[in-house]
Amino acid sequence: MHTLDFIILIATLSFIVIYGYLKTRNQQNVNDYLKGGSSAKWWTIGLSVMATQASAITFLSTPGQAFHSGMGFVQFYLGLPIAMVIICLVFLPIYHKLNVYTAYEYLETRFDLKTRTLTAILFLIQRGLAAGITIFAPAIVLSAVLGWDLVTLNLIIGVLVIIYTVSGGTKAVSITQKQQMAIIFIGMFTAFFIILSYLPEEINFSNALSIAGANDKMQILDFSFDFENRYTVWSGLIGGTFLALSYFGTDQSQVQRYLSGKSLKESQLGLLFNGLLKVPMQFFILLVGVMVFVFYQFNSSPINFNPAALNAVENSAYAEEYKSLQHSLNQNNKEKSNINIAFTQAKTTADKKILKEKIKQLTHKENNLRAEANRLITTVNPDIETNDKDYIFIHFILNNLPKGLIGLLLAVILSAAMSSTASELNALASTTVIDLYKRNAPNKSEKHYVKASKLFTLLWGVLAISIACTANLFDNLIQLVNIIGSIFYGNVLGIFLLAFFIKYVKSKATFIAAIITQILIIFIWWNDWMPYLWLNLVGCVLVMALAVLLQVTGIGKQK
Repeated sequence: MHTLDFIILIATLSFIVIYGYLKTRNQQNVNDYLKGGSSAKWWTIGLSVMATQASAITFLSTPGQAFHSGMGFVQFYLGLPIAMVIICLVFLPIYHKLNVYTAYEYLETRFDLKTRTLTAILFLIQRGLAAGITIFAPAIVLSAVLGWDLVTLNLIIGVLVIIYTVSGGTKAVSITQKQQMAIIFIGMFTAFFIILSYLPEEINFSNALSIAGANDKMQILDFSFDFENRYTVWSGLIGGTFLALSYFGTDQSQVQRYLSGKSLKESQLGLLFNGLLKVPMQFFILLVGVMVFVFYQFNSSPINFNPAALNAVENSAYAEEYKSLQHSLNQNNKEKSNINIAFTQAKTTADKKILKEKIKQLTHKENNLRAEANRLITTVNPDIETNDKDYIFIHFILNNLPKGLIGLLLAVILSAAMSSTASELNALASTTVIDLYKRNAPNKSEKHYVKASKLFTLLWGVLAISIACTANLFDNLIQLVNIIGSIFYGNVLGIFLLAFFIKYVKSKATFIAAIITQILIIFIWWNDWMPYLWLNLVGCVLVMALAVLLQVTGIGKQK
């Protein structure tokens, strides 16, 4: 990295931290600290909700997902706009009417303390783990490609977030997320147009899309009912809707964003704004990944983008064999780049069909070469991650962008990590103080609860850094966070839907059903019986069905 990149990176992150600290350091009461004084406008809420979900994992993994699998991942978000409308009509009016600090307060008024406590604990478990991964995800990738120490990076990200989140609470999170989203949008649009400028002169954007389509990267919608296919229209609309309902409707890291709204209308507009913009935003990030793929059709690419894999093989007995595979890939890509250009210039459908078949054959050969390289990597060191989706975009940034823009894109990744982590720590502290601590230490002063909130924010921050320092890289970082959420979210959503709509089901039936459901969902996930997105639907339906059954049979009746 050039000195200019370091200056831009440090200046950007420092501005966010200092601005957030100075603007919000004098929070005197619980309402100011945990709800930002209930003064947020709809655009602040919308951007804050979006920034909370758009973690660094989004900007590291999503382009890599598109590079390997194409645009189909966008189907994951199809249920989000539906969920936003339902939350605006059902969840939000109840939360505002009761003037709650957390979503789980409502459950005590509807059921009892133990149901509220169980749901809050489920949230604390899954979001506490996710907060660590939110820090760990960019840290492990940046440490691998930049050679920076992993633990140091975890500490830098965690400590920067803790500084302004502890000092300013919810308001600090919300106002810094506006700056972070501005940096993210500027960085991603800049990267997109630079990629297009790097393509050969005869390849315009339309041609690039044609090449991507010929390489099966533009298959956006899959209407098949294949249960083994992870991303389809149906899994997105059904499983995605339930995941979004759970996440945006019951996860305190999101609920806290819109509970800070100046009014019910401002909160509803903020959520609808997120619903309208989120799918196009994810589509665009995937499109950036597809354009990176097109870029590498005309430029040499590593046979595996994980630098740790290359280092391991180069220092082993398989170095020459790996080098030979890389050479074969380069030759294959040269041939493929000529055919891709010919495909864009072909005049007849018959010619395009012939050329597309050749592209398909060369892609098959490329996939075999990459698979063989991965086999060598695993032979050298089984612990090295061969799935390189999370390294593709950062490799492109560091090796192809001009000086200054590298620092900006790294700031995008770290800003996203900070915004999501800040929301998570803020929500974890709120839930701990309001749903657990205050119940056991009532009648204290406002100042006492503000201090307790700051202390718990700090403690959760330390725990998140600890998890980040001990985590392992899974198949794909963006999937890992969604898998963790899917294990818990369906159950929590089912509890809320019981509370909202099935009034005759009481607390005992709900509590027992929630315990049984959580055990069953973990068992189903552990045995890999279904794609993880469907766990949201299954968990929700299961807890509701069990609670109704227990209530009707009399097992769940109150004494």
